[in-house]
Amino acid sequence: MATIAKTVVATGATSGLGFELVKQLLAQTQPYKFILGARDAKTAQAAFDSLKYDNSRHNLTIFPLELSNLKTVKTFSQLVLDKLGQDKVDYLLLNAAIAINADEPGPHGSKWSEPYIVNHLSQHYLIHLLREKLEASRSRIVVVSSGAVRGVQDLSLLDNDVKGASKTERSVYSATKFIQLLGAHWWRRQLQGKCDVVAVSPGLIPGTGLPRGTSMQMPTNHPDAKTVSEGAQSILRAFTRDDFPEDPDQIFLTSWGEWWSKDVYKLSLDKNLQDKWCPSKGEIEKEEGLTA
Repeated sequence: MATIAKTVVATGATSGLGFELVKQLLAQTQPYKFILGARDAKTAQAAFDSLKYDNSRHNLTIFPLELSNLKTVKTFSQLVLDKLGQDKVDYLLLNAAIAINADEPGPHGSKWSEPYIVNHLSQHYLIHLLREKLEASRSRIVVVSSGAVRGVQDLSLLDNDVKGASKTERSVYSATKFIQLLGAHWWRRQLQGKCDVVAVSPGLIPGTGLPRGTSMQMPTNHPDAKTVSEGAQSILRAFTRDDFPEDPDQIFLTSWGEWWSKDVYKLSLDKNLQDKWCPSKGEIEKEEGLTA
């Protein structure tokens, strides 16, 4: 009997850690169907074609997606649903992230900075758009997080730091990844009993190119530094781990394979704060000018 293919819908999977993760899955005997979003679908397709994977076993589709533009998120979601038809989604991987400052005005007239929109809002919106399919599929949602969430200490500064042209000297990356973790907790509550939500850190990966154009430093000789291949393996563990802690708030899987103590990310456990940073689908569309 043929093995049933597993379907992965993913952001941030056409370069760096995401590309490596898909590459590792394409080498498996387990068949996979991938539906990926990419800024440059043609270049991404060429990169995957160069892997010469077994396309009789695996299926890979790439649709255009520019996460700084929520209109493309909406279009991408419809293309995904059309492609899926009656098929289910086994995994939704949210891996896309950028590490730039918030000096520039928000894209497309948004009041929010590009890193906030890319790292949190657009991918939060994508879950809203796919929610019905995810619930019906009993999907696992894997949110690629970061130890940088520990860099947020003063919650009163978040509003200003992630707005467009905030010119903050604090780490916008830490702020946006912290808000993304708030979102993971929020969705865990919303989808309880229907979907599993796991936040995972790939570890310190100097080779991804994430900090280019910023002052972020990722020394290659750091004792905790991991290779891109090792980082992808850390994320993949979040696909298969089923030893969930009894405490439903303990959703963060570390790069060394342990469930992080809630004390480490206790500031993100505030449900009111989670609600604040997780607008509804309608609220997003109204604020970002996506309504008809």
